[in-house]
Amino acid sequence: MKTSTSKLYRSERRNAYIFIAAPVIGFLVFTLAPALYSIYGSFTNWDGLGQMTWIGLQNYIDLLTDESFHKALYNTVFMMLGIPIGLVLALLLAIGLNRGIPGTQVFRTIYYIPVISSIAAVAILWQFAYNGDFGLVNQFLAIFGIDGPSWLMNKDTVKPALILMTVWKGLGYSMLLYLAALQSVPKTYYEAAKLDGANAFQVFKNITLPMVKPVTFFIVVTNIIGGAQLFTEINVMTPTGGPEFSSATAVFYIWQKAFGNFEMGYGSAMAVVLGIFIFIVTLIQFRVNEKQSYDLD
Repeated sequence: MKTSTSKLYRSERRNAYIFIAAPVIGFLVFTLAPALYSIYGSFTNWDGLGQMTWIGLQNYIDLLTDESFHKALYNTVFMMLGIPIGLVLALLLAIGLNRGIPGTQVFRTIYYIPVISSIAAVAILWQFAYNGDFGLVNQFLAIFGIDGPSWLMNKDTVKPALILMTVWKGLGYSMLLYLAALQSVPKTYYEAAKLDGANAFQVFKNITLPMVKPVTFFIVVTNIIGGAQLFTEINVMTPTGGPEFSSATAVFYIWQKAFGNFEMGYGSAMAVVLGIFIFIVTLIQFRVNEKQSYDLD
């Protein structure tokens, strides 16, 4: 009996290793190895094809005085202003759809269509919408007598225009997560609050917000990571980085340097800096979330 159990255990363990082998090997080959190679490449002068020449910290020193990189980082952080806007809108939509109004399933589908749509196709669509001469946005503003600008050709409007597009693109995903969280809240909580005489704001503050907090944390972290890697929208809608480089993001500038100018070593250095930035911001989010959880306890 013991031998049979031992054989079964070994068989199950072997099968478990086989199942996890694919993602582990995929991570090692396609994520960890390129990341380590990129870190090494950041200390070299390399065009991506020829011989690597070790130059130490020179690429990182050059980054300190690279105004274009500083502007790209600023643009990247600025466009993350869409994250809180998207959170608020998604939560409001989820609360509305959670009331059981007729046509809820249809609205869910409509809001989620942009999420599953090709980002390149969506970017082209919004590029036409933002056209200063015949775009739908300016045609809509003209109804109210407003002469809209050429959104993507104006350094003052290009970033807000891109923020609006990214919020619209990701709204359905965040809304669906919030809706799932709201539907998992026990009805007894709201019934007890109603019996205690709590008004709508108190119910929202003391029941709804705390119960959807894990979802909020997840959305914020993933959106920050995704926002720091914003590229396709910029490359399609403003392929030159916008007027005065006002829409270029960090990843766009990395791509421009590494694959446009064949400065792969310099691009790798920027990628390392961006990776450290994402890691620090994500770590701060985890620390803040842990502290708030302890405060609630």
